[in-house]
This record gives sequence, C-alpha cells and structure tokens, in this order.
Amino acid sequence: MSFEYLRPRTLSEAWDLASARPGARFIAGGTDVMVRLREGKVRAPALISLRAIRELAQIEIGPPLLLGSGVSVSELQANPHLARQLPVLVEATRTLGSVQIRNAATIGGNLCNASPCADLAPPLLVHEARVHLASADGVRELRLEDFFVGPRTSVLRPGEVLHAIVVDTPSTGRAIFLKKGRVQMDIALGSVAVLLETQGRTCVRARVAAGSLAPMPVRLRDVEKVLEGAELDDRTIATARQAIERDVRPISDVRASADYRRHLAGALLERAVRTLMNGGRR
Repeated sequence: MSFEYLRPRTLSEAWDLASARPGARFIAGGTDVMVRLREGKVRAPALISLRAIRELAQIEIGPPLLLGSGVSVSELQANPHLARQLPVLVEATRTLGSVQIRNAATIGGNLCNASPCADLAPPLLVHEARVHLASADGVRELRLEDFFVGPRTSVLRPGEVLHAIVVDTPSTGRAIFLKKGRVQMDIALGSVAVLLETQGRTCVRARVAAGSLAPMPVRLRDVEKVLEGAELDDRTIATARQAIERDVRPISDVRASADYRRHLAGALLERAVRTLMNGGRR
C-alpha cells in the first residue's frame, strides 16, 4: 500500500492538489478509508487530508445551526450549545465507536462514507438537515436525504467536498436515537431516530429515519403519516410498527438476517415512541 499524503490548509489548495492528481481522495479522520485501503477495497494515488482547513471545523449555533464537516465526533459530543440545540445528535455520538475513533472521526466523514449504518445520519434526517457541497466552481445545497443514493454512494462529484451541515431552528419536539449492535462499539444491526411534536397524546408532527435497514440511511415518510394526526395509543403504535417493518429494505449478512432486522426496526420504533411519550429521550 503506497500513496502520497497531503495536508493543505485551504480549500483552494486542496482543489489544486486534487486536480493535479487524478484519482486522489479527500479524507478527514480516515477511520474508514484507511481500513479499506489496507484491505485493498479502494485504491488512491494520494490522500488529501482536510483536517487542517479551519473553515471546515467551525460550529455556528445560529439559527440556523451550522456544523463544519471537519468537526470531530468528540467535539460534537462535548459541545454544550449543541447538547441543548440538537441533543439527539449528541446522543448518537455516544454510540459511535471508541473514544479513539470519536477523536479522529468527523461528522463529514461519517456522512460521506455513505454507509447504510452511518450513526449520525438518522438524527440529522429527522431534523431535516441540509448539506453544502463545495467545489472550485462554487457551493450547492441539497437535502441530506437526497445526498445518499446507495451503499457507500453519494451525490458528491469529483473534486467536491462536503463543506457543512445546516439545520434550521431545531424542532420544539422531542427526539430519540436508538441503535442495536451485537456487542458494544459494534456497527449498527439497525438504528432508528424519531422526532415527535405532540399536543397531549396526539402527534402533530413526526419524523422517522433509520440506519442499517436499507441500502442507505433513509427517512420513512409512510411511517410518519401513520403517526401524524393520530393519538399515540397502542393501536397507532402497532400500525406504525407494521408500516416500518413493511417499508425498510434490510439485507441478510453474517451479522443478522433480513427478517431479524425487519423485526428490530419495529421494536426500535415502538420503544422510541413509547419512551418519548413517557417524557424522556431515552
């Protein structure tokens, strides 16, 4: 395994380096790409680290809330303003790998890997986050749910980097992230994020997203329709559980069967809704 390692200090420098090295890859923490390089699953003549680019490491509380793609998972976890503004995202950071991984991994890297099990994607999806994608030609914005197109595949174009994640004024509702792995620090067999706004026991707004239960992190609009406008009683929860088990598209692999993951989706959704209705985030 041989490659050139470069550490620019500005985005302009990064784009110049990339244009002179066809096939070069941008990296942040490198916690995923280094493993894949060692395994021979990806090849690159050069790795261009974005970690020294200060504009990618900013957090602006706003509104809107702006998270630079180079902010580490540990920095997300430790930020007190973020804990108040977007607690479900901070909750998800605690489930991501070990302390060492969280110190190296970044929010941008977690999303750009476009893994179906990206832990930070479902909490951002239920808050209807947007992403800013930057290149030498300018910046474009799109919804996070449109960023993922398949397993480890996103809409990023050659020479483009994820610049920032943007969330408008966070919802007044409560949100929760639940994840099931085989052992501690394992990647998710399945994860679900749920955001609910309620009046009494009636749901007036619902957002539901899942990880490891489809080819990419997904928002589940049919499940949201079951919940919105309904009293969150046993009957509604059972119907929502049927909807999520119908709508997810899990795979079978050495870690779990598709049937198990489908059942897990329903169980996590039910637990999430009941927990939120009981006044807690977990």
